[in-house]
Amino acid sequence: MYTINCKGKLLVIDEPLVMGIINATPDSFYEGHLGKGITAITALASSMLADGATILDIGGQSTRPGSIRVSVDEELKRVVPVIEGLLKEHPDAIISIDTYYSKVAMEAVNAGASIINDISAGSMDNNMLPVAAALKVPYIAMHMQGSPETMQQQPVYENVTTEVLDFFIKKVEACKQAGLVDVIIDPGFGFGKTIQHNFQLLKNLGVFNMLDRPVLAGLSRKGTVYKTLGIAAGEALNGTTSLNTIALMNGAHILRVHDVKEAMQAVTLWKAYQNA
Repeated sequence: MYTINCKGKLLVIDEPLVMGIINATPDSFYEGHLGKGITAITALASSMLADGATILDIGGQSTRPGSIRVSVDEELKRVVPVIEGLLKEHPDAIISIDTYYSKVAMEAVNAGASIINDISAGSMDNNMLPVAAALKVPYIAMHMQGSPETMQQQPVYENVTTEVLDFFIKKVEACKQAGLVDVIIDPGFGFGKTIQHNFQLLKNLGVFNMLDRPVLAGLSRKGTVYKTLGIAAGEALNGTTSLNTIALMNGAHILRVHDVKEAMQAVTLWKAYQNA
């Protein structure tokens, strides 16, 4: 069991949680989540909360392979109004900001977000760790080889599990030195990894529990699912649920997903299996 402090709201992770993905972008890789304005995004958030999401993850920048990064100012224009709008409708919602810019993280937290989700684990903005520590919010550190623009060109590892684990041993210590208290680990499925690397990480996911930190699995509708099955991302729900179930079996504490209802069903079935 883990407890994380989300700006005074204690979030107890005594069973797997579901984080709903909300893309405030015009170029999401998954067509079902293209940016459609605050009204539509608020409706999506309401649906996710009703379906059982504990956290809503707001992102204003596409990080799909080969994506072109947008500026801090543009990202702020996309995410801050969404956060403010969501909290007007759902004042108790726990919102995470998906960003690697420290300024965006700061403004988003000031607007009401209470978790920072950083795909670069601080490597793309040297101010991120101290800013996150000063804001006193939980920090999700993800492993990524390279950058979104180049990460899928030729990812190479001698042993992906060992190398990602070594990365997190050092990163957790760096977070501790920066003053961060609540750190969540994300192995970074699809970020600078081949499909084989992703399956190896999934198979060995339990290894990361030695870090004594909550582990987040982000497999939703990624290439590992739809390329393996020879289908489109929009058809990858069943495959996503299958891999989410494997992640739960291997020790994941948080599932980051586009489809909250189905992820919650996987959690319910996993709990029934565990309690049998």
